Amino acid sequence: MSTPNKDIEKVEVRLKWDPSDSGEPANDLDIIAATYAAEEPYGSPSYLVHFDSRSPDGTITLNRDSRTGQGLGFDEAMTLELDRLATTYGRVVVGIAIQQRNGHKTFGDIQRTGVHIREGYTTLSENDFSGVSSATAAVVAEFIRDGSGVWVFHAAVRGFDGDPDSFTMEMGNRTPGT
Repeated sequence: MSTPNKDIEKVEVRLKWDPSDSGEPANDLDIIAATYAAEEPYGSPSYLVHFDSRSPDGTITLNRDSRTGQGLGFDEAMTLELDRLATTYGRVVVGIAIQQRNGHKTFGDIQRTGVHIREGYTTLSENDFSGVSSATAAVVAEFIRDGSGVWVFHAAVRGFDGDPDSFTMEMGNRTPGT
């Protein structure tokens, strides 16, 4: 069945932050995507995409990874090709996690953080994490396939306190808007 609705097809999530002060341990933030099966959209993720990984079918890729935040503009970028994602998947959750190797760091501890989510030239969401400044990780977006097969975007910035491993197990547990 075809539909006249425009679908979200290819999305880019971009992340930026300032490097740590001289002599301080590096600030290392990571984009993480969790993909969920259509029949179990709030269970365990089917797979995760983050540094050193990619989706099995190549539809979600981390194009740029930074361990320090050094560089001009956005330091990390991930592409989600939702239009190519198998119909067995019904939900993708995107989050940002701060590596905690060198002690407890929150978004409030890191200068000039920002996430920008866009499809082509259209901005879907922008956020600076000020609303979750005491968090160590945050969900920043959810993409849900509706009953007609169209991907719907839900802007969501929900903070989490814990290490990146525990975040990946919790990031998809909540429904949109909660």
